[in-house]
Amino acid sequence: MNKRVLVLMVVMLVALAAGCTKNEGANANATAANTPTTTTAPDNSEITTSVDANGVRTETRTFRNNPRISRVVVTTRDGRRTVKAYSPSGEEREVNTDENVLEATGDKVASAAGFVADKTEDAVGEAADKAEDVGDKTVSGAKKVGSEAKKVGGEAADKAEDVGDKTVSGAKKVGDKTVEGAKKVGSETKKAAKKVIP
Repeated sequence: MNKRVLVLMVVMLVALAAGCTKNEGANANATAANTPTTTTAPDNSEITTSVDANGVRTETRTFRNNPRISRVVVTTRDGRRTVKAYSPSGEEREVNTDENVLEATGDKVASAAGFVADKTEDAVGEAADKAEDVGDKTVSGAKKVGSEAKKVGGEAADKAEDVGDKTVSGAKKVGDKTVEGAKKVGSETKKAAKKVIP
């Protein structure tokens, strides 16, 4: 009987050891499945991905500085995907869009969730648009003034050219007369010198 008890105890120990090993392997797989991974994403965000023991995949994209959205969570369970967005105040909304929320800009995801922009941002945007319009009108006005100045400058240049032409013409006449007078004086001087010198 001792042999039977001994054999029975050995069988039980082997079964117990096999059960522990199997359970440790299952725990290791569960731990590996639950280890989240984090990657950098566009628009100053990061995505943390995890898969639980039941195979449910959860991808959480966290936006670091978007005033309209703080995070979006994509959960895939049994091939069915749900997307939820969270505002900075914690408001939760379901997102129905064909766009990939893990790659889209935060503003596009916020708009798809129905989170509206802050009125201050709208006012700043409108002010920027109006400033741009004023800038465009200023440039247009400056171009018109420049064109008029060019036209007036052209007319002034034409008149200056006319004055210059007349000055040159007058100077030529004076020069001709001076040369003619100098020739006459030279000729008279030459005659007088011949009379004095026999």
